[in-house]
Amino acid sequence: MRFPTERAARSAGFTLIEMLIGSLIMLVVVIGALSIYVKSNKTSADQQQLARLQQDVRASMYYLARDARMAGAGLPPNFYAFALEGADNEDQGGDVQPDRLTIMGNIDAPFALPIQSLSKSGKKVILEDYSLEQFPYPDSYYLGKIILVLPRPSSSCVGGVLRQITAVAHKKSGGFEGFSFSPSAPSGINPPNGLSDVCADGEFDGGSVGMDEVRSYWLDVTGSVSGLTTGVDGYIGGGTGGVLYMTKNAVHYPLAQNIENIQFQYNGDFDGDTGGTLDGFANWNAAWTADQVARIRQVRIWVLGRTPDRFVSVSGTAAGGTHLYRRPAIANSPAETADDRHRRFLLESTANVRNMSLDLYNRER
Repeated sequence: MRFPTERAARSAGFTLIEMLIGSLIMLVVVIGALSIYVKSNKTSADQQQLARLQQDVRASMYYLARDARMAGAGLPPNFYAFALEGADNEDQGGDVQPDRLTIMGNIDAPFALPIQSLSKSGKKVILEDYSLEQFPYPDSYYLGKIILVLPRPSSSCVGGVLRQITAVAHKKSGGFEGFSFSPSAPSGINPPNGLSDVCADGEFDGGSVGMDEVRSYWLDVTGSVSGLTTGVDGYIGGGTGGVLYMTKNAVHYPLAQNIENIQFQYNGDFDGDTGGTLDGFANWNAAWTADQVARIRQVRIWVLGRTPDRFVSVSGTAAGGTHLYRRPAIANSPAETADDRHRRFLLESTANVRNMSLDLYNRER
């Protein structure tokens, strides 16, 4: 019998040192692969919430800019003071004090029906014959709608009747045609700058009636707004902050989440000079007169979003002055003083209030 030589015995397997070195190399490879996976997973999670944030901010800006342009749609020129109203830096108890923008106009259904007569005590408005035939809406469409009844253009009275339609009278062959409405204005609907019901019935002969929408854009900072109840009229509440709402005729519609701040500024001929030159953007001033508000022609809008979670793929300290991980100063809303590792996304846009100079119904001025 032949026994293996010492050299042959050594070549038949691995030594302990070789096994340790191989295991160490394999461990380094596995740790490297896991490190790459963890980092990639963190980056992916961060990018997903950033993408959602950008979508929320862009959707918010779309609605804000669109409706700011439509402020005053369908209102006669002498009612432009009631087209929009701002609120500067509302204090809801949080770190951020956002602005609010309220607009009024014939936005979704832009039409004006000519009035023959109005009786507020009789709760009805009579239209000129064949008025309803001019629009492709069935009678049932008008039921429950909020209407704004305005006096004739030659009237010196500046006021409006805000009511809810309860019944429709319509004879396609002509004759009595009009609406019955609620005895008083619907609760919770507050037109900009306090449009009030001060005109006598006779001032409305030859006036107009249109669908009215009072829309208010505001940001719920804390998720617990005083005077609102969770789950009532569309309000989410329950401590869920960072939600942008559009309140339309007293019903709240959540538009986007992860919004940290909204700010507005206004540009118009505030000094009323003869050239009509715009004086530059300014924050809303509660002391502005009705004439000054009526001369607003542009609204500058900022929407700032904030990721719900901190960025986990960030290491070290963010570069100074970038404000990627810190709330920036917007308009007269101050900046945060330190980074909090939440990523921000900011959009800015300017909307021309086109319906202040555009007559939707080709009426004579």
